[in-house]
Amino acid sequence: GHFDGVATVVTKLFNLVQADMALFGEKDYQQLLMIRRLVDDLNLPIEIISVPTCREQDGLAMSSRNQYLSESERAIAPQLHQCLLQVAQALQSGASNWPLVLQAGLEQLNSAGFTPEYLEICRAEDLQTAVAGTDTHLRILTAARLGQARLIDNIACDLA
Repeated sequence: GHFDGVATVVTKLFNLVQADMALFGEKDYQQLLMIRRLVDDLNLPIEIISVPTCREQDGLAMSSRNQYLSESERAIAPQLHQCLLQVAQALQSGASNWPLVLQAGLEQLNSAGFTPEYLEICRAEDLQTAVAGTDTHLRILTAARLGQARLIDNIACDLA
């Protein structure tokens, strides 16, 4: 339902503004791909440009949701990004048992105090589950709760 609402609002905005291009952040990578598909499906003459995720100095993705973190939770929050980096490092080092890599990441998040919703290795172009030994252009995505905040993050991981 969330993305249906986003699609409706963005389509209305595009129709009102008649822009040549629109910039969307990579922080919500799923939304970025959905907007690209919407533009393609509706043959809208708009170039969708991705903007890298803005991060705090400690790696935490900048978000209005970060205001819901207590001081102690804010100290823990950068571990979400660290988890993604460790998964990427394992894949780039040749790990072939991707479910085991993901399980280790989920355990790391749980140990740090997060309640993970998902941690996935997907094909970057369509977010389908990536296959070890076959897919090389990947996106590692996660969502996890920390206190009152639901944090999302993702990183690119290229194996080629």
